[in-house]
Amino acid sequence: MDAAERDLRLEILNSLLTTPHRKLEDVAELHQLMVEVDPIFYGHLGVWYSKNGDVRDHKEVFVGHLLTSPLTAHRSAGFVMLQGFPPYQVGRVVDFMKQHRGKVPRSSRTAVTQYLRDREKNAKFFDRAALRNRSAMKHLYASLHIKPSDRADAVLFKNKPPQDSLAYILKQLAKSPNPAEQAALIVEHNIPYPIAVGAIKQLTPTVLVALINSMSAQEVINNLKSLQGRGAMDHPDVKALIEGKLQKAQTSDRVSAYKARVAADAANLDAATTAQLEQITNEQVKKRGKISKSTGLLVDKSGSMDSAIAVGKRLAAMISGISEAALYVYAFDTMPYPVTAQGSELSDWERAFDGINAGGGTSIGCALEAMRRKKQVVDQIILVTDEGENTNPYFADVYQTYSRELAIMPNVIIVRVGNSCNWVETQLKNKQAPVETFTFGGDYYSLPNLVPLLSRPSRLDLLMEILDTPLPVRQHK
Repeated sequence: MDAAERDLRLEILNSLLTTPHRKLEDVAELHQLMVEVDPIFYGHLGVWYSKNGDVRDHKEVFVGHLLTSPLTAHRSAGFVMLQGFPPYQVGRVVDFMKQHRGKVPRSSRTAVTQYLRDREKNAKFFDRAALRNRSAMKHLYASLHIKPSDRADAVLFKNKPPQDSLAYILKQLAKSPNPAEQAALIVEHNIPYPIAVGAIKQLTPTVLVALINSMSAQEVINNLKSLQGRGAMDHPDVKALIEGKLQKAQTSDRVSAYKARVAADAANLDAATTAQLEQITNEQVKKRGKISKSTGLLVDKSGSMDSAIAVGKRLAAMISGISEAALYVYAFDTMPYPVTAQGSELSDWERAFDGINAGGGTSIGCALEAMRRKKQVVDQIILVTDEGENTNPYFADVYQTYSRELAIMPNVIIVRVGNSCNWVETQLKNKQAPVETFTFGGDYYSLPNLVPLLSRPSRLDLLMEILDTPLPVRQHK
């Protein structure tokens, strides 16, 4: 299919369901094609995603393309967006421009220079950036040949930090053998956990309390496995502090929706803490919007579809937590299995899917046939499958009957998993049925990116919302 026949807007929305894990070249080609074919939409999408998206890699690729765009409005927007990144992400954007765009334009170098100068103007601001992102800050100065201020030079390059700097305090922290003194330094100067654990040989409960008090909710989530490994969960007072931070994470605007769930999977935590992390994910997803359309979620449980079952559980929990309309969930191989949860938490859906194991042939249509017979009317159908349908009744055929008998033509969203094909999509398009496909090629961080599509009345509404997102304008100093 040539570029003229492809709906690049849908393809790039699809790409947001992947998590490149710093392999930015995996998504760079599609971004490049989009910015060439439809630069106006691309610019607005970049800004929209910076506010609504979860995956840092995509945010970096958007800014890298905006900064190197021939359009002045794009470069201006990229300039502004770059200023809000932490130093390590600015460094990645610079490297992306060099490696995948083949250039760092003068305006981009000016953007990084302003970024560094803004931090140099405020000693506390600079010290904290240098403490958390020392190598990234050094990389920005060195790779773009930006002359550092005297303080920046002393802290980053000469390793002779002034006595009023955080870098100097860190040296004192490393030298101190006294836990009370260590804790006092951490509290007074708000030393970040990852930095402190590298400087202190042994973390006592006193020091752990000081560190956790200074951590944000997201930092606690990110470092749960490390905290547990250092005995934090074994001390009731320390654990209570952690639980307090996790409670705040439910309403924080600076917590990633699925990082809490990933942290629960990574660390061997007790049931109460795991439940608290699941609740954080549930609450964060609810903030993404409400689904007002009735939904059918059909999950493939045929042979080798363990990945579909895993994704289906999380989608069910995510949708049920934000849905204001009916939700019908089925697992299927060559027969449908209704799945009903006693609540909307992920743990409820884990229990609901208990005993649903991958195996058997594939009739995607059998689940929709069950819905037709029960007269379960929905506005949208989500299929989690590899599309490898091989047994009657076939989905596209049942879809026609369902639409005719129930007088509704639901939108079909295929979430592809595993080694997928396009069989069902092709059959539906041949019958002029509304169908959109997304390839789930990442991890659970990217699943909330489906919420905007599911919660808007139509794909056109989502595209219009994106186009209505204004580009930020650089204010010249």
